[in-house]
Amino acid sequence: MFGKRRRLKKVLEDRTVYMEIYGDNKVIYRVVSGTTWLGGEKVHTYGIEAEERSSGEKECIQDFSRSIGDAVDFAEMLINSKARPKQIYTKALSYLCAAI
Repeated sequence: MFGKRRRLKKVLEDRTVYMEIYGDNKVIYRVVSGTTWLGGEKVHTYGIEAEERSSGEKECIQDFSRSIGDAVDFAEMLINSKARPKQIYTKALSYLCAAI
């Protein structure tokens, strides 16, 4: 009944750093842009990265949104709340719940 399920990892092609901010909590927040495949067609998407310089911990959501405004707004929310990389998924759920 239960078994392993293989999940394909989405990879951003043509990855470019759109915005990078070094927070006062020593965490680097980045908004990256790139293209990925969705349903057989190539789409432009924006992702979010958070990297803690002291420990090297890094988390990213490669395809956060297709809107640059949403991605930058979410990055600003992360910066203002001084979120650590391990909190990025929880913060993303909170952001998307409020946006809907």
